[in-house]
Amino acid sequence: MTADVSVTAGRASADRAVCVTGMAWTTALGNELGEVWQKLLSGCSGIRELPADAASTIGRAAGLGGGDFEGGELAAPPARRQVALAATTAGAALRDAGCEPVGIDLFVLGSSLGPHLDDAADTSPNDLTVLVGKELGLGQSPVSLSTACSSGADAILVAAALIRGGVVDRCLCGGIDLLSAAKQLGHSTLGTASPTTIRPFDTRRDGMMLGEGAGFLVLEARSAARDRGARVWGEVRGWGSSNDASGLTAPDTSGAGAVRAVRRAFAKAGVRAEDIAVINAHGTATKVNDDTEATCFAELFGGTGAEPVVFATKPAFGHTLGATGAIEAIALLLSLHHGVAPPLPQCEEIMPGFPLPLPTEGALPLTGATGFSLTLGFGGFNTCLVLERGTHEGRAT
Repeated sequence: MTADVSVTAGRASADRAVCVTGMAWTTALGNELGEVWQKLLSGCSGIRELPADAASTIGRAAGLGGGDFEGGELAAPPARRQVALAATTAGAALRDAGCEPVGIDLFVLGSSLGPHLDDAADTSPNDLTVLVGKELGLGQSPVSLSTACSSGADAILVAAALIRGGVVDRCLCGGIDLLSAAKQLGHSTLGTASPTTIRPFDTRRDGMMLGEGAGFLVLEARSAARDRGARVWGEVRGWGSSNDASGLTAPDTSGAGAVRAVRRAFAKAGVRAEDIAVINAHGTATKVNDDTEATCFAELFGGTGAEPVVFATKPAFGHTLGATGAIEAIALLLSLHHGVAPPLPQCEEIMPGFPLPLPTEGALPLTGATGFSLTLGFGGFNTCLVLERGTHEGRAT
């Protein structure tokens, strides 16, 4: 595929444009959209020492504590925590949208197998998704998917595709993952966890730090949003995915797979590289991931004159695995809404050859209304979402 994509073929009809009318997250920095956003702008991090009694093999991570998950829910077995965290966060997204559960046509949940590897009862991830739907009072059978660290983004991709295709009008979608014993053991064994701290795109980067959380969005066709006078956070303009087919736990460092996913999203959205104001990178701070993304961005933007700002949320939230694509979509929409990219203070010595601006000295202002989020998952899954700023105070028209 070449960089010269059509700027008109992918534009949806006005009525089938995919609007974001509700969103909510639960993160290591809290669960209120505005409060957490201000903490991101301040460069705060939710990474901390794990409780001494936790079954930890990594020492530090961005675990949840307090709030709705203090006490019983936080201490509950992983399967119960998965259902409670998803239902609480998804319910908040519905309230943000001003939408009743009966108005949702489809529920799509992504997770990197959730607590499946910790569950002696061997409950399937789909069984847990069904339980979440029942707790929320959703009437339809849900869709459950797992594409590793692209799961949350792929849940949004599936929902958006079904809405634009006219299959459904309104979806609740998102991602969730837990800081379970199996996840900690797996990543410590693979050597992906940092022994120091997480520094995306820094010369000293030596790995990621795990986190847990959830992010959910309400997507609906513009016609449906307009009919009920819904407020619009933004629009999912385009999406694209690919698979490297090169390794189970490492990306193709040529960046070809990631480039392919982004160009497919550009084509679907009807945008060019020059239209992009900001990028939410996967930014895990593993050497191979950051090298892959740097190569991808150089290929996409080299010679175009475009210099979108690149930020990453994992120093703040940790790597929330199957939730990260949904949480980062919310962060990107807030970035576009407020016209600013949050800082990346952990990056003090930018890796050689990184081709685009990074907010290392503080938050950076944006000029433009469009950005994209990129996720790179184990198994070679690459997913890109192109998002456009909405009229938060306004209504769908």
